[in-house]
Amino acid sequence: MPVRLRIGRDTLFRCRYAVGAANRAGGVRGEPSGHRLRDQPPVGCFVVAQGILPCLFIKTDFRLPESQTRAGCCIPSRPGPCNDEPTGARQMQNYLEFEKTLAEIEGKAEELRALARQSPEMDVEKEAIRLDEKASGLLTDLYTSLTPWQKCQVARHPDRPHCADYVNTMFTEYTPLAGDRAFADDHAVMGGLARIDDRPIVVIGHEKGKDTRTRLRHNFGMARPEGYRKAIRLMNMADRFGLPIITLVDTPGAYPGKGAEERGQSEAIARSTEKCLQVGVPLISVVIGEGGSGGAVAFATADKLAMLEHSVYSVISPEGCASILWKDAGKMREAAAALRLTAQDLQTLGVADTIIPEPVGGAQRHNRQTIDNVKSSIIAMLSELEGQKPAALRKARRRKFLDLGQKAPA
Repeated sequence: MPVRLRIGRDTLFRCRYAVGAANRAGGVRGEPSGHRLRDQPPVGCFVVAQGILPCLFIKTDFRLPESQTRAGCCIPSRPGPCNDEPTGARQMQNYLEFEKTLAEIEGKAEELRALARQSPEMDVEKEAIRLDEKASGLLTDLYTSLTPWQKCQVARHPDRPHCADYVNTMFTEYTPLAGDRAFADDHAVMGGLARIDDRPIVVIGHEKGKDTRTRLRHNFGMARPEGYRKAIRLMNMADRFGLPIITLVDTPGAYPGKGAEERGQSEAIARSTEKCLQVGVPLISVVIGEGGSGGAVAFATADKLAMLEHSVYSVISPEGCASILWKDAGKMREAAAALRLTAQDLQTLGVADTIIPEPVGGAQRHNRQTIDNVKSSIIAMLSELEGQKPAALRKARRRKFLDLGQKAPA
């Protein structure tokens, strides 16, 4: 079904990367003139995204006093939507495709409040509160019955807290360490020394970036060989000084480019996975968004694997799986269900040890509360592993992965 939204003045103009990606994926058409959108679509036109992408974000800006219109744009979720923010009082909210009804209700409530700000004599607060209550109930209903594919969409949401957000909020005295001492520094992987609850630790994680510039800098969280070799260097340092290791996983997979393959991408991933099994210190991994393929396994071969409630972890993306099995990427919903990639499925199968709850509406609506939940879970897991000898940690970790597959799916 086409998604039809109205474009405002400040929403899509600066998102040149996103518009280019949409055009490459099949085109975004303006109506009624049929004008093809490139760098600057006409103000006030309608955009129709006709099934060109499996996951659409609806970016809305409810600044009505000047234009009396609700702005929005349809942009692709991968490699990443533009996250430019308006200059108005209200921060833009990104809505997923299955949240269209919610977007309309919340938009109406904001429109009423904007009109009231223009005309103070208007009494619309009761109606706005009624719409807020309706939106709250709908949000609860949506997020208590998410399908596996919808969880994939939520896990990729651009407003979810990223690795840098967790590092800056959860840890103190963070000292970043860069480079693999062989080729270069990979910005898709960040890591260094830090403290959590006054415990010294080493933290390593994938960073996707939050806007077009930072996403390009961090390569959308897709690490190259030097990123995994940097992680190995940090794990060696943690092992030498007896520091627990915390990894934050959020990647669609390792970067598949020509240069990465020439520099030994598969070998670097395998070495990183091997190093996870060899270290004699507690190793805790948290999937904070998307855990894709061997690029995630290289960081998540841990004593304890925790997953956020709406995160996913799989050997391949649903789109890739559908393309291979059915020669049709449009069957990603069936593929997502078959992959058993949700946190709930993986806990049943014995892959995930802990599910960290997210607030209603997901981490993208409540960043700070989600980060606090992750911090509490990490501290609890660290307390459980503290005091164990290196040999015992290695033996238990090895046994954990040898036993995977013992639990048959229901």
